[in-house]
Amino acid sequence: MLFPELSTDEQKLFALNHQLISGSSKFSFRLGSQAKGFNRLYIITMSKHQGKREGKGSSEVESGTCVHDEADRLCFTFSARPQLGAMSEVSPDWVDDRQLRRLDEMLIVVDENDKVLGADTKRNCHLNENIEKGLLHRAFSVVLFNSENKVLIQQRSEAKLTFPEHFTDSCSSHPLSNSAELDEEDAVGVRRSALRRLRAELGIPPEQLSLEDIVFMTRYHYKAKSDPIWGEHEVCYLLLVRKNVTINADPGEVQSIHYLSQEELEDLLERAARGAARVTPWLRIIAEKFLYKWWAHLDDLSQFVELHKIHRV
Repeated sequence: MLFPELSTDEQKLFALNHQLISGSSKFSFRLGSQAKGFNRLYIITMSKHQGKREGKGSSEVESGTCVHDEADRLCFTFSARPQLGAMSEVSPDWVDDRQLRRLDEMLIVVDENDKVLGADTKRNCHLNENIEKGLLHRAFSVVLFNSENKVLIQQRSEAKLTFPEHFTDSCSSHPLSNSAELDEEDAVGVRRSALRRLRAELGIPPEQLSLEDIVFMTRYHYKAKSDPIWGEHEVCYLLLVRKNVTINADPGEVQSIHYLSQEELEDLLERAARGAARVTPWLRIIAEKFLYKWWAHLDDLSQFVELHKIHRV
């Protein structure tokens, strides 16, 4: 086998942090993700050069077979997907410098069944032009209840990329494309990311909240436009926490927080339907599809745990 250090997936995609050169343009590839800039099949030639693997594209081909070439090369056909994750120079002028830097975070790209395809930037994942071409990423929503069975609802800051100043769930964000947050056993990777963001956004002291306090309930898949340029398209893990915690919210993330009863949340959503308040689409999904059914059973929610289901909403 040529290049035995390559995994099977790498040999199929020849991707991670290397470049395909075709003509005068260079294109970067990531393992398992959509190949940017191509919409046809290519032959990729890999060669060893001072310990590095390099690739060059040749003419179009019509097959997907792997061909072992000369002693120092491996040629195979590369099936590149359409340009889903195209880089864009569009920058939202209302976000602050910290939120702007976060647009470069690498999120987890998945298919509709939550199978990992690769990674792409937060910026690319939230551009409607990419979403309409099918780009989908993994996310989470947390609903945090206190001992009075009231749920924490936050109002997003004016600097948020999508749905600024909207009322939403307790905390929502994304697991990052790293080994710790990609770990799928018991959804521990997503739960780790939720713990990270609960501490960062809400300022919950580390000693008050642990990974074991975060319960994975189910998943839902939704799509929503925030404005003509930015939007959401996520397979979202719905996580639940029942605990009294100290909140010291980051004003760059959170404008206000409120603990609401079921009746108060219903009133908020009713006011939003009349245009008297603004709520995120996923808050309405969470409330109407899940929370209203769960509220009377908060002491034992085992009947509502759906580890293998993805709700299409």
